[in-house]
Amino acid sequence: MCQQKWRLIRAATFLQSSIVQFWKGESVLFRAHTGSVRSVCFSADGQSLLTASDDQSIKLWSVHRQKIICTLREHNNWVRCARFSPDGQLMVSVSDDRTVKLWDASSRQLIHTFCEPGGYSSYVDFHPSSTCIATASSDNTVRVWDIRTHTLLQHYQVHSAAVNALSFHPSGNHLLTASSDSTLKILDLLEGRLLYTLHGHQGSASCVSFSRSGDQFASAGSDQQVMVWRTNFDSVDYSRVLQQKRDHRTPSAQASGAAGDPESRSGQKTEVSPLLGVSAERSVREPTPQQQTDADGVPAALTSTLQHIIGQLDVLTQTVAILEQRLTLTEDKLKECLEQQHQALTEH
Repeated sequence: MCQQKWRLIRAATFLQSSIVQFWKGESVLFRAHTGSVRSVCFSADGQSLLTASDDQSIKLWSVHRQKIICTLREHNNWVRCARFSPDGQLMVSVSDDRTVKLWDASSRQLIHTFCEPGGYSSYVDFHPSSTCIATASSDNTVRVWDIRTHTLLQHYQVHSAAVNALSFHPSGNHLLTASSDSTLKILDLLEGRLLYTLHGHQGSASCVSFSRSGDQFASAGSDQQVMVWRTNFDSVDYSRVLQQKRDHRTPSAQASGAAGDPESRSGQKTEVSPLLGVSAERSVREPTPQQQTDADGVPAALTSTLQHIIGQLDVLTQTVAILEQRLTLTEDKLKECLEQQHQALTEH
């Protein structure tokens, strides 16, 4: 584990040069670009690598063959960042030419160009659903774009300096940003509002990232500090409790689907995130009469009642979380007002 960490750190030191370095036992160096390499990104399957450079190009690499697949040259200024979508079907890039370009990963063809109305974007990333992207801009703004309709969904002006990086929560409901104003911001994408402002860094906050589980996130900045934070939003997904219960059933019950499954009903279930328009559909089957009793001997009616109770607990938990968030915002505003009054009295 220590050796792997050392390798990652060693590889990161080459990002400001024109060299790309692969690690597999021993490192392999490639002079891939004629300018500084600004970002590197692996595809979800780990078979491809995307690099962005000051030479105004994006290069797609085959990790297995350790060679360049193609070079994309549609930008006319430094390319700051390039990313694969989580499903591996798309790529996105941002440049100092104030454009955001969406690419087809298979054909390597340009699909669409978004034009930034203000400054240039220095960072871009995909929503976990692969249906949206978010950009961090030098004009102090964060924008969320729908890549299916090519429209701007949300526009946040919550920072007082350039936004340097961002990271989606694995749930897709929150967005974390880092800015040169020394703050981190957590945005609620479902309600379209600022949730928290975090003060900790003494200089510019340069990068942020959620953990894979989403229960923690890390930030780093020009103050030479790396900070690890614990999240306190997104209530417990009680459906996981039911899933764990189902995992202990007999193989026959797991294969056919029991009546205790909250999604076991005829037709299809569509889960929609209202503001982002993220949807996922899946087919489910009507349980047979033999499945009306849980494999553990629990009647279907009792299982349904327990599911209803869990659903109500989930709603209550979310309500408490929202009230807590609003109380925090109120306290911040009250503190600001008191400080302004104190300053006014001091001046007089």
